[in-house]
Amino acid sequence: MLKIGILGAGHLGKIHLRIAEASEHYELVGFYDPNPETVTALTLDYNYHAFDSAEALIQASDVVDIVTPTLSHFEMASLAIHAKKHVFIEKPLAKTDEESARLVALAKSKGVLGQVGHVERFNPAFQSVLNSITSPLFIEAHRLAEFNPRGTDVSVVLDLMIHDIDIILSMVNSPIKRIDASGVSVISETPDISNARIEFENGCVANLTASRISLKKMRKTRFFQKNAYIAVDFLAKKVEVVKIKDAPKVTEDLALLLTNAEGEKKQIYFENPEIEESNAIQQELEHFASCIHNNQKPLVSLKDGAKALEVAHKIIACIA
Repeated sequence: MLKIGILGAGHLGKIHLRIAEASEHYELVGFYDPNPETVTALTLDYNYHAFDSAEALIQASDVVDIVTPTLSHFEMASLAIHAKKHVFIEKPLAKTDEESARLVALAKSKGVLGQVGHVERFNPAFQSVLNSITSPLFIEAHRLAEFNPRGTDVSVVLDLMIHDIDIILSMVNSPIKRIDASGVSVISETPDISNARIEFENGCVANLTASRISLKKMRKTRFFQKNAYIAVDFLAKKVEVVKIKDAPKVTEDLALLLTNAEGEKKQIYFENPEIEESNAIQQELEHFASCIHNNQKPLVSLKDGAKALEVAHKIIACIA
């Protein structure tokens, strides 16, 4: 089993602690958090071992799970990688593109693996339609959340939209041609609502909307491609797959048919992929353990995290 230590025991860090403790792939060595109240509560209520410093935790671990605020990601990850420890880093990878590039290079030079916590890649609904999304031409993503002061240290682009940026970059195999964006600061000092339009060189266009001051939650993405429409509800973990094919000469009575402008008859088919119940955070951590054991590239590598961060910063630059 891999010895894992958790840096940061806030809301998400506590989730990582519970998952690591119950994992068959990791041995939880403990956590480090600078907040004395957090340390006292976790040691008394859950009997987790608390380290006196980040350095001490790193030395005791094979894998360092960094769930600290974004501003400290680079510092913590650098310490761990210099100690030749594998690193799991919550999104976004770092504060700046320069920091993320340095982490990518440092991990390569030290021969360690790194994974970024873009957890939606492991959402079972998205996983169920991966084979159906082949060559999207238009993508529409909406990610809305109620206001929570916990994430306002960064723009909504880095807090929420970056999830969809990562998903889209993983699905569209083409360089970006143009980015347009707008955003508004309502409560925070940084934008709370943002919309971005990403145009790729292969003609695909992605329209992304993110808000952290909505009255209801929504995490939906729609993929449109030739003769197919795929909708993923990341929150409800539901999907819709609609495919359009040439209508057969003989159709069933209840078949859904349409005729296009050229007079060609098409038949609409509905698919319901099986969605397996799973915990996406648990899946991403177990995937990272498997990659370490087999020396394989993680599904969301440090390089992937750096690309998503670079696009996010370009969107923020458009807003500014």
